[in-house]
Amino acid sequence: MNGDLIDVETDGDASHTGAHTGRTAPFDAAAEHTPARLRPARLRPRDVLKVGAVGLRTRPLRAFLSALGIAIGIAAMVAVVGISSSSRADLDRTLASLGTNLLTVSPGNTLTGEEAQLPVRAEDMVGRITPVETVSAIGRVDDAKVYRTDRIPETETNGIVAYAARTDLRPAIGARVGSGSWLNAATAAYPATVLGATAAQHLGVSHASPDTQVVIGGERFTVVGILQPAALAPELDNAALIGWPAAGTELGFDGRPTTVYTRSEDASVEQVSSVLGATANPEAPNETEVSRPSDALAAQQAAGKAFTGLLLGLGAVALLVGGVGVANTMVISVLERRPEIGLRRSLGATRGQIRTQFLAESLLLSALGGLGGAVIGTAVTYGYAIYQGWPTVVPAWAVAGGAVATLGIGALAGLYPAIRASRLPPTEALATP
Repeated sequence: MNGDLIDVETDGDASHTGAHTGRTAPFDAAAEHTPARLRPARLRPRDVLKVGAVGLRTRPLRAFLSALGIAIGIAAMVAVVGISSSSRADLDRTLASLGTNLLTVSPGNTLTGEEAQLPVRAEDMVGRITPVETVSAIGRVDDAKVYRTDRIPETETNGIVAYAARTDLRPAIGARVGSGSWLNAATAAYPATVLGATAAQHLGVSHASPDTQVVIGGERFTVVGILQPAALAPELDNAALIGWPAAGTELGFDGRPTTVYTRSEDASVEQVSSVLGATANPEAPNETEVSRPSDALAAQQAAGKAFTGLLLGLGAVALLVGGVGVANTMVISVLERRPEIGLRRSLGATRGQIRTQFLAESLLLSALGGLGGAVIGTAVTYGYAIYQGWPTVVPAWAVAGGAVATLGIGALAGLYPAIRASRLPPTEALATP
């Protein structure tokens, strides 16, 4: 062997060694004393999940309680959005079935502040408006108190109002009969009445029958029907409706309508609304009030949106509290696991890998809470919507937004503990008892 050559034996590539070729390789003394640069092993995504789940597996109760705070916040937000969306879907479905082309005109006040009156021929005049397709009316029967029997004290009226009603009123307002039948040409001329849903409840009448009677204006009337709640005419819910002819013969009704209901073509609703008051009362158009009942329902929906915003704010507060709980859990976890951190650092784990481990643990903890919250919120929405008879709507953006919020909270909550863990010197961490 020459002084500047040496046989190299290795299990590497044969093209670079003399062991397999019989050739000699030059000996580099400087390379012999220069250590090779060590590179830390890279953590694969599967490894990150494994090391991140260590703290969750070893401390399940603490992990559950921390995730519970996140779950409550996400569940509250998903449930609020879901219930609100289901309520709006039910309202939209109701409006679609009842229509938004119903207009009403009723008396306003005179210049002296007294209650005005519509002319007796108001219905006929409104019916002459070209786009109007349906016209009907009710007329309040003054001094006609409604009681279950004649033994009820006069003061206990329950606010029930007696109205004369046209036979075509029910289809005009889209009301439905819950029990019995609606007034027809025969029953409208006799002492028969149809009760609104609330009025029937106050009077203790559960179903209509020939044997069920109430006292209206001192006269006995047979209950032939009970209406379901009227969404577009809520004033009828607490009313006793009597046929127009019977109201005149039995109770002395003067024939003046107090509310006229009209249905017109959808494209002409605004046009009809602009002339309805002047047509119903040409002599004093300023003494009329024109309304669109569907607008009142839309206003209720807008109020519901404001209430939804308040509840979402409360859900966000609960989510923030849950994030603080996760941060607290991660800080305590770092303090308790300092020996583990020191051991991993001494075995070659880098600061970045330590940060990744604890950040992954925080994200997993928050993700578990977010997943549980989404499931709970969706279940609450389904249960409440089924109970109310609403269509169930859980917007995908609410669940996706909850997931994004969860990951954001997890990242923020775990960032400081992860950085603190990565900065622990190995010797100090291993010295911790």
